[in-house]
Amino acid sequence: MSSFSIANHKIDPTRGGTGLKPDGSVDDNDRAEIGPTDVAFAEWAALGLTTPNLERMRGTRLDRIVQQLRQRDYAGVLCFDPLNIRYASDSSNMHIWTMHNPSRAVFIAADGHVVLWDFHRCSHLSTHLPLINEIRDGGAGFYYFVAGDEEQAIAEGFAAQIDELLRRAGGSNRRLAIDKIEIPGLRALDKLGIEVCNGMQMMEHARAIKGVDEINAMRCSLATCEIAVAKMRERLRPGIAETELWSVLHAENIARGGEWIETRILTSGPRTNPWMHEAGPRRIVSGDLVAFDTDMVGPYGMCADFSRTWYCGDGRPTEEQRKLHAIAYEHVMTNMAMLKPGVSFTELMERSHKLPPEFVDQRYGVMMHGIGLCDEYPAILYPEDFIPGAFDYSLQPGMTLCVEAYIGAVGGREGVKLEEQVLITESGFENLTNCPFDPALIS
Repeated sequence: MSSFSIANHKIDPTRGGTGLKPDGSVDDNDRAEIGPTDVAFAEWAALGLTTPNLERMRGTRLDRIVQQLRQRDYAGVLCFDPLNIRYASDSSNMHIWTMHNPSRAVFIAADGHVVLWDFHRCSHLSTHLPLINEIRDGGAGFYYFVAGDEEQAIAEGFAAQIDELLRRAGGSNRRLAIDKIEIPGLRALDKLGIEVCNGMQMMEHARAIKGVDEINAMRCSLATCEIAVAKMRERLRPGIAETELWSVLHAENIARGGEWIETRILTSGPRTNPWMHEAGPRRIVSGDLVAFDTDMVGPYGMCADFSRTWYCGDGRPTEEQRKLHAIAYEHVMTNMAMLKPGVSFTELMERSHKLPPEFVDQRYGVMMHGIGLCDEYPAILYPEDFIPGAFDYSLQPGMTLCVEAYIGAVGGREGVKLEEQVLITESGFENLTNCPFDPALIS
């Protein structure tokens, strides 16, 4: 750890969120924070999983941000992206809504001081979080829906607060990292002589290495996703609509304290080619392939992102269906086998499994990508999409990745999507995914 320490951040029992009854026992019906349900805890215990130590996880994340700030000589970072706010503070409030209505922000100084601006009259949602030093009610929303034609004036008021925090934390250092900001806010900061730096790059690199508690949280989220997917498999019958099958994943995730699904990609039969169709009202027919990508933000806000393709019905898959699945499986497994610390992203691209020519045009957008609270840095691209200089980095222990493939020919009837979620270890990798492949397609 750096010289910054979470020991300087003490839990104030008067701020609420102790979750204790007067006799000292846990009151699960009066917890201040959102989180997993009793159903999830029971399932994880049966699987022998270890749940994360949330206080330690939050401290580890904040320490990684502070390290990045000091390494880059930034006085602080200002985040509007809801997932960066979650990473920095573990504060959660209307994530989807604030993705397109940026009403919340968090500032982290290079000395570890944390200030949260929440949506108006929502400060009580985060008073239980011990690493937040100060919560300000409103003020970070200067987009048109809430500010109208006074957006510049409101942005200048917010910028003045940032200026005061920078002077307190950084003295003469005027370098401020920002992940994303509305135009009026950027203009207001420029006017004050604040040097705006690339906060999204900084936050992505901070988030790239997972501590033990983040990994435990990810294991729990993946287990919840796998249980939900097993229930989807039980419901798969000819005649069920794609949307009806897809809804099972949502319901089971929410029932266990999960949060949302990033996409709605579940398709069947001819809708599996080309990829990226969204679940619709089509009723699945016996003999169809059914392919999906979970993209599930589960308990603890951790993303569980794997893909499977199933055969629907009691018959036997065609040779073409089995061939598509075999190529996708080989692609994922061959690329996974390259993973170990020190391997550069460029080397992964250069040494990757080569797609047969007929599947290149409809290749997936990436061969691999980082994963944490959502899809993250890095993006490992196919040779055809390689951007020289974009990702000149190497794998490190603690990184978590998704390795994937889409196999479907232009004009083909169907396609296959597969994906696994893995952890880079000191000596290689660990496959975190325990969801079985369809035996009818791989036997």
